[in-house]
Formats: sequence, C-alpha cells, structure tokens
Amino acid sequence: MHEYSIVQSLLESCEEHARQNDSTNVTKVVVKIGVLSGVEPDLLQTAFDTFKEKTVCENAKFIINHQKVVISCLSCNTDSTLEKNEFSCPKCNSTQVKVIDGEDMFLMSLEMN
Repeated sequence: MHEYSIVQSLLESCEEHARQNDSTNVTKVVVKIGVLSGVEPDLLQTAFDTFKEKTVCENAKFIINHQKVVISCLSCNTDSTLEKNEFSCPKCNSTQVKVIDGEDMFLMSLEMN
C-alpha cells in the first residue's frame, strides 16, 4: 500500500507549509487525484485519518477531488475530457492523443489558522 507513504509525504509537506506560515493547525487539506495516478482514494483517506494524529493536520478535513483523464488530440488539436478510458479523440476518433491531465496527485490547497 503505497498510499501510506504518500500520506507520510503529504503530512510532511503540510507541516512545512504550516511552519512557513506560523501556523500550528491545518483545518483543511485538498488534494487532486487523477484516475490514472495509481492512488486508491479510499485507501488514501484511511491512511490520512490514521496518520494525521499528533500532527498539525490532526483536526483537518481531507478533501479528495477526482480528476478525469484529459487528452490532447495530435490530429485535430482538440483537448477533451474522457468519460471512459478509451484513448481516442471524441471529435475526430484519432488515437494519436497525448494525456495532459489525470495521471498525477497534487496537493491543491491548505487552510490553516
């Protein structure tokens, strides 16, 4: 379960941001997880809830935004969000596409007081 190591890194990042902003209490953590990231949202939530104790995130609400796959068609230069993992352009049906979003996980925002 690599979600545990991801949460450890996320909590370290939250601690650092809190320190830089003279805060000792993070109230909300928002992440974006791409459907192709390999991160399981439910396991990430469980890991966050488990490891946040005795950190600046102890009372934080954890928000997960799911990012669908976004492609750029190399044939017609159209960007599209895919509803299914069918990697072809919805406009021209070309399979000459490049994934431009939906493969990563990002810390989007923190709220502190």
